[in-house]
Amino acid sequence: MEKRLADLQERLFAESKHAVLVVLQGIDASGKNGTIRHAMSALDPSGVVVTGFRQPTELELAHDFLWRVHQHTPAKGELAIFNRSHYESVLVERVHRLVPRRVWQRRYATINAFERLLTEEGTTIVKCFLHLSKDEQARRFQERVDDPRKHWKFRLDDLAERERWNAYEAAFEDALSRCSTPWAPWYVIPADHRWFRNLAVAMVLAATLEELHPRFPPSPDPLPPGLRVTSDHALTSE
Repeated sequence: MEKRLADLQERLFAESKHAVLVVLQGIDASGKNGTIRHAMSALDPSGVVVTGFRQPTELELAHDFLWRVHQHTPAKGELAIFNRSHYESVLVERVHRLVPRRVWQRRYATINAFERLLTEEGTTIVKCFLHLSKDEQARRFQERVDDPRKHWKFRLDDLAERERWNAYEAAFEDALSRCSTPWAPWYVIPADHRWFRNLAVAMVLAATLEELHPRFPPSPDPLPPGLRVTSDHALTSE
């Protein structure tokens, strides 16, 4: 799988005809970072851009909710990975009531239109929801508490967020059902087992890249027959 992904991404980068955006969403401890680290390990960093979306800054809040996202979408030839994304505006902002209901309700249609714009301009979108069970989240939180090397991953706020499990579950269900479109469908990835999560995301991405049929382009300069590069860097031909 790693060799297959590496070859496809190299072709994508070389051809510079298509752009690919991978969106990873999931509840805390679902493994977004782990998925990027393992499932995408074969990708060439020169053609990959990873962006994590945390709490919006004052500057970002002064703009529309898509402003901070749009500037990180991939250029032709690039594969961009979003660790969280524009969907935070119908997840966290909804659950914490940071905006009125009428505001987040209309954002589903805006998100669909935004994603359609991207696809019409040459970006293929792969959206993966990492589905974690409540019991497995508890086990992973405990793992972080018990292992000093993982203390940095755990905050007491994580437990407060866990108390909102049902509210997040409802918000995710609406995001998946209302924003899974023919041009940007959602893939629900079981995430209780890390190995399966990583394999499933890699398989989805590889299948998506293959559908684009990326090809290595020819040299921009005509190459004479029998071209050889000598030790002193001079070019000779037979």
